[in-house]
Amino acid sequence: METEILIDGKRVKFRATAAVPRLYRIKFRRDIIQDMKVVQKAMERKDRDSENIPPEALQLFEDMSYIMAKHAGKDEVPESPDEWLDGFNTFSIYLIFPVIRSLWEGNVESLAEAKKKLEQ
Repeated sequence: METEILIDGKRVKFRATAAVPRLYRIKFRRDIIQDMKVVQKAMERKDRDSENIPPEALQLFEDMSYIMAKHAGKDEVPESPDEWLDGFNTFSIYLIFPVIRSLWEGNVESLAEAKKKLEQ
């Protein structure tokens, strides 16, 4: 699945496929599914308790965003997340995380549907 959003006046594509967890694991040596849960919980705490989002959760979010953008535009996205982030003045977790989470959930849902069809 793929989507495109406007970030800091630039159109940015994000892509989620079965390759994303592998790409994320190879690049960052972490599990994107677990990291998504960490970021989601941090956002929920922010909404519920007005706590600041911890820097670690922000970095996880930036890494997830980078991998999905790199997956969508291999040639347009630089080789490092820092280089990619330098291309933006603002990069809002509140705008972007719901999009990439929804994109990932849509990808997982379509994989589950395909598996059900195979079982029939």
